[in-house]
Amino acid sequence: MLGWRSDVLVRSAKVADAGALVKVFADTWRGAYAGVIPSDHLDGLIRRRNKTWWTAAIRSGDGLLVVEHEGKIAGYATYGAARGRGKHQGEIYELYVAPIYQGVGLGEHLFEACRARLDGRGLRGLVVWALAANDMAADFYWRRGGRPFKSVREPFGKAQLDKVGFGWA
Repeated sequence: MLGWRSDVLVRSAKVADAGALVKVFADTWRGAYAGVIPSDHLDGLIRRRNKTWWTAAIRSGDGLLVVEHEGKIAGYATYGAARGRGKHQGEIYELYVAPIYQGVGLGEHLFEACRARLDGRGLRGLVVWALAANDMAADFYWRRGGRPFKSVREPFGKAQLDKVGFGWA
């Protein structure tokens, strides 16, 4: 499997990664959410995640990892303290791998790196939220041992979409 070879590196994001993250974000969100999130809202989200936005996110120093394959940014993940109350103290806010790199293990690397960083912060229990219509994400988290424990509705433009919380003890 590609994902376990030495040509893969997970590391903290650097300001120099901002341009690559713009493309990864646009490609992953279009691939995952075209036809799910209303197109005008999706386009707006993608426009807002420009190089300036990513540079500021990286400079904030708060939980942003990238995965490289052969020196190219192939995906990213953000993580930190859980936004909700409950038994899950840590949260992976976003985890995305560019479509051309999906299915080869890079997401596993990001996921495990996030878990290790959250454990290192003393945050026990993990939650990840995914849109219910994103079957690929749900399958990914299920295979990692996450189990649905809560469902909520969230506005995305003019649409109300269901999100599912996957939890790990």
